[in-house]
Amino acid sequence: MQWRSIVVGLLVLRVALSCVLWLAFGLGPSWGFNFPIKFSFNLHKIELLKNGDMATSRTNAWSQNVYDNRDHQEKTCSKISENIPKKSYLSFFKTSRDEYDRKYSSFSDALKIKMRGMAKDMFYFGYDNYMKYAFPEDELNPIDCEGRGPDVLNPSNININDVLGNYSLTLIDTLDTLLVLGNVSEFHRAVRLVIDTVSFDKDSTVQVFEANIRILGSLISAHILLTDPRHPFGDVGLEGYDDELLRLAHDLAVRLLPAFENTSTGIPYPRVNLKSGVPPDSINETCTAGAGSLLVEFGILSRLIGDSTFEWVARRAVRALWSLRSNETGLLGNVVNIQTGQWVGKQSGLGAGMDSFYEYLLKSYILFGEKEDYRMFIAAYKSIQSHLRRGREACNEGEGDPPLYVNVNMFNGQIMNTWIDSLQAFFPGLQVLIGDVENAICLHAFYYAIWRRFGALPERYNWQLQAPDVHFYPLRPELVESTYLLYQATKNPFYLHVGMHILQSIEKDTKVKCGYATLHHVVDKSKEDRMESFFLSETCKYLYLLFDEDNPLHKSGSRYIFTTEGHIVPIDLRLTWVCETGPRWLRAYVHHLMVLRKCYNPCERIPEERRFALPLKSAYMRQIDHMVGLS
Repeated sequence: MQWRSIVVGLLVLRVALSCVLWLAFGLGPSWGFNFPIKFSFNLHKIELLKNGDMATSRTNAWSQNVYDNRDHQEKTCSKISENIPKKSYLSFFKTSRDEYDRKYSSFSDALKIKMRGMAKDMFYFGYDNYMKYAFPEDELNPIDCEGRGPDVLNPSNININDVLGNYSLTLIDTLDTLLVLGNVSEFHRAVRLVIDTVSFDKDSTVQVFEANIRILGSLISAHILLTDPRHPFGDVGLEGYDDELLRLAHDLAVRLLPAFENTSTGIPYPRVNLKSGVPPDSINETCTAGAGSLLVEFGILSRLIGDSTFEWVARRAVRALWSLRSNETGLLGNVVNIQTGQWVGKQSGLGAGMDSFYEYLLKSYILFGEKEDYRMFIAAYKSIQSHLRRGREACNEGEGDPPLYVNVNMFNGQIMNTWIDSLQAFFPGLQVLIGDVENAICLHAFYYAIWRRFGALPERYNWQLQAPDVHFYPLRPELVESTYLLYQATKNPFYLHVGMHILQSIEKDTKVKCGYATLHHVVDKSKEDRMESFFLSETCKYLYLLFDEDNPLHKSGSRYIFTTEGHIVPIDLRLTWVCETGPRWLRAYVHHLMVLRKCYNPCERIPEERRFALPLKSAYMRQIDHMVGLS
């Protein structure tokens, strides 16, 4: 009879163990209990226990199943609330108030004022030292306190020469930031300096994309803000101003036009010499973003001067790229041959080589109202959601890994590598603009967790190894931009804390004798002697705006967008090609379109009760922390 007692005892022990698992982890049927038990292990490990084989769930677990290539369902914001389980193990992570709530749920007005002042001081420390030590050269070397121009001794140094054209880049790129900070007198002085000293008649070979977004875009933005007092900063007109900035912009654009000549596809060459046109030894390969992100600046210029040439060539390039997308996935590659139309780089992602192509499809529609731009963007976004997005279907509900956008083969959607780059951090901001705030919240949280780990964003981060692949950080603005736009959409104090952390990290780890230096290595914080122009044009601008609630840009009635270089472009009926003498039906249509664009408010997608709660549930925040090596 002793063996019977042993068997009964074992059965009782097994039943008891099963009950414990049910109660503690939710691995069995829900009994309606909701114990406030808090755990700190990786949530996708529990998913492994539940499903037995992680390889059965490509959608939910990118961290475990990297190369599973089976089809998966399209994920759009409209599906967020579908198929959510009634009871999840995540309910056991809920507490009345945990460390995330305590840290991020409030942000005082006094602290906001302090951070605004810190951002302002950061800008002027960089700007004043540029003007003192570097102007009229293109950039400041902040460690040696001297200027930097093109590398004339090494023409193949495209890291420098693509950007620096011997045309006072930093001063031009910074013009509208001075207005954002309320410094009208310095804005006027800077405009005069540009008018009096800048010429594009230079023997400089520059990248068309960089010259467009940094120089052309800034000149156009400053011109519009100078000449139209209806726009956010009011009447900031300069006495005696006679459209000189617009003429400079026109002159530069004319010098960029040879890039669009003698190409079989209409896709432009990547570089031009400002004096002589396309260099004889120019390559026939260009990236998708470089060739397809000219439409905003070229389009505005065309509409301001009444010459459709510039918009026509930019739009032709976009259409040519769009026609080359995969028939199977709808995706584009990242490098294309401009003569044959063949894809040289078949990687499709959201970072370098691709990023601003998607951004400008949407922003071109917002500015110009062309339905073609909107249709292309929506189709592209659906393909991105279907083939690049991994992780659980809903950002703030359900089980599995957090949503992440990976690099895939454009033809079959198979993952090509396990890294993401820092430029991809712009994408949550773009998602805010289309109202997909939930997905924006999750992707932003992932990038912020990387920042928290390293005190900066490495240029490439390997999400499988939880380590940087490329270690430098050149003071990029993309994460700050998305933080600012998410705060504008949600008014959630969490994003003020994010901005404060970024601001303090930059101040602590990159400030040097005469400015702010590129981090050569995000781990050991070694530095490179370079301060790129976008640090003043974008990074400082977005940080300041984040904490300046009363800025004119935030006043009711102000409608504007930022270019990909952070330049302010008001949304204006003048940019829709419709004049007062146009057909009544067409003018009525454009007026209706403008009303829609003016009234659209992404923050309406966020329920009122969630405005001051954490944007992402604490359990998911802990999960992301773990997955980047923070816990």
